[in-house]
Formats: sequence, structure tokens, C-alpha cells
Amino acid sequence: MQKHFIEIDGARMSYVDQGQGFPVLLGHSYLWSAAMWQPQIDALSKHFRVLVPELWGHGDSEAPPATTTDMSALARQHLAFLDALGIDKCHLVGLSVGGMWGAELAIEHPERVDRIVLMDTYLGAEPEATRLKYFGLLDAASGAGFFPDPLLDIVVPIFFHAGGQTVPEVREQFRADLKASSAEAIRQSLDPMGRVIFGRPDLLGRLGELPAERTIVVCGDQDIPRPPAESNEMARIIGCLAAQIPFAGHISSLENPKVVNEFLLNWLPRNR
Repeated sequence: MQKHFIEIDGARMSYVDQGQGFPVLLGHSYLWSAAMWQPQIDALSKHFRVLVPELWGHGDSEAPPATTTDMSALARQHLAFLDALGIDKCHLVGLSVGGMWGAELAIEHPERVDRIVLMDTYLGAEPEATRLKYFGLLDAASGAGFFPDPLLDIVVPIFFHAGGQTVPEVREQFRADLKASSAEAIRQSLDPMGRVIFGRPDLLGRLGELPAERTIVVCGDQDIPRPPAESNEMARIIGCLAAQIPFAGHISSLENPKVVNEFLLNWLPRNR
């Protein structure tokens, strides 16, 4: 996977830029990287220009600049990314935090986004119980300066189908990558980014501003952190379609890539 680099707010952001045609912007999940979208990059880049910016402190992007104080800042930084590449309009597919900043970007700058796919994401505030749980996990990782095995035993399963060992090699690689995180990466990137994500404000009241006929909400049928009930709630507010990816948890792009690829290729117009 070839990476490119661009400076946003004084920090270096890495991104993938593959294929030609109408641009598709893919936003990845917290604790992952552009590699989370590899099956979709391979499939979509045959028909589209696929762009995958990497979240601050993830993949090869530098630690978040001081301006990254909230979700609105992430939306603004990704708009700056589009501006820097001269992209006037794109399809936007955001999974988890990619959907959080993606929806805000689409609401604030509707002229920049054609189709919007919100995957395994939720634009409400994080429920207090899970927010406190996640903040506790961040405290533990930052305090230790690494991800101890008991912590990995909690964190890793959150991202996958609960009912079986789907994609075991992906799970093992994800665990190994987290285990290899440095104290600096955890304390300067993963911890502050996690607090931005899990401390986000409630944006449900603005979801109705998204264009219902050009928006769809999708999630893995076994998503633990962002269950289908949340997707259905957002779809009702937007007035748009909702769909589930079978046999998939939070990282549905990797757990059932065939279905995700077929859906995206069918739903995203190739000429705009």
C-alpha cells in the first residue's frame, strides 16, 4: 500500500490515493489504519479515485496537532485535505469515527459530498457507561505505556463479531499491532484521539440535514460498540435506508468484505 503525505495544521497526515475517476473518500476506525479498507481499495479503485486519509497517530500520520480538540476539528481538517488535493466533490464512506467526522463534514459542507455511507458509527453522544469504560481503558493504557494482555483481551473483541472466530488472522494482526504501540504513540495520539471520539457531543439533532436520498446507514449485524439499533435510530432521523452486513462486527469492511464491496459498487454512482 503506497502512502502519500500532506501537511494539515502543521502536522503530517498520511493517505492512500489509488485509482482514477470520481473520488471516494474512505474514513477508517479508531485504532486502525488505511489497511482496514484494503479490500475496498482494491475493488473500488478499478472504477473510482479512492482516497484514504489516516487518522492522527494512526498508520503513518503524525500525532494530532494542537488544533485537534474535538470532532468539528477533525471534520475541518478533512475538508482541508480535500481542498489541498483540489477535490470539489466526492462520495464519502465513513466507518466508526470516519462516519462521525464524515457526517459533520457533509452537514457543514453539503456541496462537497454526493453519496454518504455511514458505517458502524453513531452520531449521538457516547452513552455514559461506555464512555466511562473507554476512558478507563485509555487511562490504563497510558498509565502502563503499553497495552497489557488483560487490556488487549478486553479491547480486541470489541471490534469483531461476538459469535465466533471470524477472520482469525485479522484479529491476531490487530492484537499484535496494538501490543506494539509505543508509550509515546499511546500517550500523544491514541489517548487524546480516543477522548475526542468518546467525548463527542450529540449530533443527532442535525442528522436531518443530510440528504435522505443520497445517504445510507450500514452496520455489521453483530457490531458490539455500534449495534444495529443505533444505525436504525439514525436512519429514522435522516429518513434514509438502513442496511446490515451479515456475519460482521464493527470492522465489517474486513469481516465481510465481499458484501461490503458489492454494496458500495452498486450504490455509489461512478459518473458525477
